[in-house]
Amino acid sequence: MIKEVVNLISLWALPFIILLILTFAIIRKVPIYETFIEGAKDGVKVSFNIIPYLVAIIVAISMLRASGAIEALSNIMSGILTKIHLPIDILPLTIVRSLSGSAALGVFSDIISNNDINSYTSRLAAIMMGSSETTFYVLTVYFGAVGIKKYRYALLTGLSADLIGIIMSIIVARIFFA
Repeated sequence: MIKEVVNLISLWALPFIILLILTFAIIRKVPIYETFIEGAKDGVKVSFNIIPYLVAIIVAISMLRASGAIEALSNIMSGILTKIHLPIDILPLTIVRSLSGSAALGVFSDIISNNDINSYTSRLAAIMMGSSETTFYVLTVYFGAVGIKKYRYALLTGLSADLIGIIMSIIVARIFFA
């Protein structure tokens, strides 16, 4: 019964919200089509403004992966990770996750394909994916789109949150899956 109600709500939520917005626009006599067109124009402007930032992130991630820097760091850190009982496969994910969601998804896919889906490594990687954010991507794209140049404290806060997310994902994975 609950499943059917949730399915019904999810099916009609978006059309209801759109209808609600259109109803309020009509009541307030807002020119709906013209307002939509103006919003679309602004969206295109923002897209063009963030392209350089996206290219910079993509180039940086490509350079890290192609140069073998991530793998080299993994090799260097393997002794420490082994001593604290962390899978070596996780290190590239912890590095890339703050940079780009798509790169992190690629690393995550590699982890899943190289390990059993129910392995500790795969589960830890899944928890890490949900426990951290693409901090540099968010700062670059969103702050760049609105023209914010000084984001030192936002960077510090984002990286701190990523570190806490990684630590907590390790703790949670150990409690539930180790």
